[in-house]
Amino acid sequence: MNEPSTITIRDDVSIVLAGPAGLGISTIEHLVPRILRKAGYNVYSTSEFMSRIRGGSNSTEIRVSSLKIATYVEKIDILVPLDAAALQHCEKRVSSQTLVLGEAALLDAKLPVVEVPFEKTALAAGGKIYASAVAVGTVCALFGVPAELVTEYVKHFFGAKRPDIAQKNAEAASRGFDLGEALVKRGVVSVELARDASVKDELFLAGSDAIGIGALNAGCDFVSSYPMSPSTGVLTFLAQHRKEFGIIVEQAEDEIAAVNMALGAWYAGSRALVTTSGGGFALMTEGISLSGMLETPLVVHVGQRPGPATGLPTRTEQADLELVLYAGHGEFPRAVFAPGTLAGALEVMHRAFTVADKYQIPAFVLTDQYFLDSYAAMPPHDLSKYAVTKHLVKTEKEYKRYALAENGISPRGIPGHGEGIVCVDSDEHTQEGYISEDLDLRTRMVDKRLGKVSYDPDDVMPPRFVGPDTFRNLVVCWGSNYLAVREALIKLGWKNSAMLHITQVHPFHAMVDVVLTKARKVIVVENNATGQLAKLMKLSLGYTTHEKILKYNGMPFSVEELVERIGKAIA
Repeated sequence: MNEPSTITIRDDVSIVLAGPAGLGISTIEHLVPRILRKAGYNVYSTSEFMSRIRGGSNSTEIRVSSLKIATYVEKIDILVPLDAAALQHCEKRVSSQTLVLGEAALLDAKLPVVEVPFEKTALAAGGKIYASAVAVGTVCALFGVPAELVTEYVKHFFGAKRPDIAQKNAEAASRGFDLGEALVKRGVVSVELARDASVKDELFLAGSDAIGIGALNAGCDFVSSYPMSPSTGVLTFLAQHRKEFGIIVEQAEDEIAAVNMALGAWYAGSRALVTTSGGGFALMTEGISLSGMLETPLVVHVGQRPGPATGLPTRTEQADLELVLYAGHGEFPRAVFAPGTLAGALEVMHRAFTVADKYQIPAFVLTDQYFLDSYAAMPPHDLSKYAVTKHLVKTEKEYKRYALAENGISPRGIPGHGEGIVCVDSDEHTQEGYISEDLDLRTRMVDKRLGKVSYDPDDVMPPRFVGPDTFRNLVVCWGSNYLAVREALIKLGWKNSAMLHITQVHPFHAMVDVVLTKARKVIVVENNATGQLAKLMKLSLGYTTHEKILKYNGMPFSVEELVERIGKAIA
């Protein structure tokens, strides 16, 4: 197979490494970005994988740029397929400008391949399993990373295992580095990227890490969950740091137990988090309704994935907005948030705990698989600005848990903190908390609970507006689409357009209404089939969306796709 001519890549490089589960694709995703960052490059990575332990085709996209970036792109500049199925899996994204590195005979390729003996080199290093370490070394060499930086980091990463395993992986990476260096010397590929000195001061986090940090910073001291992808990373993060921060971590026997444990923890004075996904949340709806009747705070993180039922358990979607908006029988207030960036996740988690505590309601934080499993850089944040205030009172002897307060918020006490009895009940109840079928009182209690919907405006998160002050077209999005929409509009040159990212999707901040009134055309971008945010805007604010850009095949929007589809919508 003839090799392609020399390829020079400037300013922005998209590298995709693909192979079957069990061959170390996740290891590559961990090592390559961190090594490149140590060498001073801006890096972002995201993965897509099948719901199987072995086999299939998984891939990781590592985007390296002269600029600060954190978005998925469709293009592939350098493709490293570790078997023939991986090449077929990525084939639709390959162009004439893609440099494919691999063993042509093993790949059964119909397109030009630069011969790089990954498997043969891995076998020489000790076994096929070391192919991922060979690939790590090869890719890093293309960027001019010092060889010793690569081998030392690989040793460090595998150091927790047996010394011989660490040494063999380091040797495999070194052999791979020689392969990559040979490609550069031959002039097959030239990568020209500016390095960024500020990289060394940044944090490199997954979305699940940011949600966990945000919860800790909001005073979370109890988490209960039943593992379910893609939300399990949040539970794992908090479990790993439980001793440092004094958190109780409980892996419950099921989702029903998890939500009820969290309610019990809040009742006792803790700040509890439940992390789950759509299918698990569906089991929790009776507990959500119990939170509404008990007026016990609750914070639930829902990592969205495609449904119904098991759906695509390892893919991404934004189809659970209506689920959390209407979950639970009866009528009671709630708050719903959806961060778009890592820094936004810190603020959202703090706001969710604050609102849940202050208003004694359930608060939901919606993310998705793409957000949770992608890694991006975040500058260090001053977390001290997020004050933690617990809205608890010391009870008096005649304490009434459900006193008919004018603003609907009864003083919340906890057992043992004061002389009063903290009586709560899932039945309708008196002001003291005892079961009652007084129908007039029932009406007053419903009005009291619903009265909490009238938030203090300062407690509702404003949307993020980006773009020119005078605009004709407004692109509205929520959750993880923020950065992709922004980059697409920058590439389009804005063209009389602006964007609005709605971070609190219920209730809406007053600014949403104000910005919508200025637009002549409203375009909503969502990862679902029915335009759930667009419907909510119509229901709550009366605005009809002119264009809906929807995607629901389990993959996130790419920048190129949004450039094309938004471009058509605003033309």
